[in-house]
Amino acid sequence: MNATINLENKHFPVLLNELISIISPLYGDRDKDVLTCASQFEKKYRNRFKFYNIKFSQLKRIKLKNNDLKGIIFDLGYSLNQIKNSKKGLSFNDKGKLNMRMGINDFSANDFISSMGENNLSRVFKIFGDEKYSKKIAREIVKTRKFKTIKTEDLVQIVDSVKKFQKTKIHNSTKIFQALRILVNKEISELINALINSFHLIPIGGVIAVVTFHSIEDKIVKFFFKHYSEERNSSRYMPNEEVSEKCFKIIYKKPILPGFKEVSHNPPSRSAKLRYAIKINRKCNFNDLREKFKYLTDVEELR
Repeated sequence: MNATINLENKHFPVLLNELISIISPLYGDRDKDVLTCASQFEKKYRNRFKFYNIKFSQLKRIKLKNNDLKGIIFDLGYSLNQIKNSKKGLSFNDKGKLNMRMGINDFSANDFISSMGENNLSRVFKIFGDEKYSKKIAREIVKTRKFKTIKTEDLVQIVDSVKKFQKTKIHNSTKIFQALRILVNKEISELINALINSFHLIPIGGVIAVVTFHSIEDKIVKFFFKHYSEERNSSRYMPNEEVSEKCFKIIYKKPILPGFKEVSHNPPSRSAKLRYAIKINRKCNFNDLREKFKYLTDVEELR
C-alpha cells in the first residue's frame, strides 16, 4: 500500500513520463487535506487546472465541455503525505486507533475490526488481501477484542504472531491493511463506477488511462478495456451474428511497467501497471463489468 513512495521520504508520481506521452493530466483527490495543495495549483495554472473534491465515482458531477477534454487519468495509489498522516492510519507503522478513512465516508477500520464476525473478517482478508492466514488472523482478532480495543499496533502484533515463522519480502501486515483499506473506502465500487462514468464523460477519441498498484485493481481495469474492445454478443439470448460494437481501441494489450531507472529511483513503483484505451463509440452497456465483479462489491457491503 506504499506503492507511490520511496525511501527518500519524498513523493514521486509513478509512470509520469509514460502518462504525459499518452495524455495531458487532469486529476482530483477525495482527500480533503489535498485542498491546500490543489488551491496553489489553481492559482498558478488558472486555465489548466481545476480541483474537485469528490470521489472517483462522482465524475459525472463534473461539467466540462467534451471538446476540451482529451482524456482522464486515474492514479489509484496513495501519496506519501497520506501515508505519513497518522490520523488516517493507512500505515502499519502508525500507532493508535484504526481508521483508514479518506474523508468522505463514516465507516472506519476500527468499526469493522471491533464489530464484524469471524467469518466476515476472514472473508475480507482473503478476498481483498489474498491473505493465506485469513482464518487464523480473524480468529485471533475475535479473541483479542474481548479484552481490549484493537489499535493499529495491536493488529500488527496479532498478524505477526500468526505469521511469525513466515519469511516474505513484504511486511506481514501488508495484505491485511490492503484489505481493510479497500473495504473502508469501497475502492472496488469506486473504481468500477469511475471507469463507467469516465467513458460517458470523454468524447470519442478521448483516452482513459489507469495506473494500478495491486492485482484486484489491475484485474478490473484489464477486463474493462479488453472486454469492451472486442466484438461480443450484445445479449446472451441473441444469435452469434448479432454482436455489439466495440467501445474501445487498445494500443497495447499488455500493461506499461516502470522502467529500470524509475524503479531504482523509486523502488515501490515496481508494483505499478499502466493500462489505457481510446474511446471509439458513443454508447456502451457495462452490465457485464458489474456482473463480473459482483462478488467483490458484495463483500464491500459486509460493512
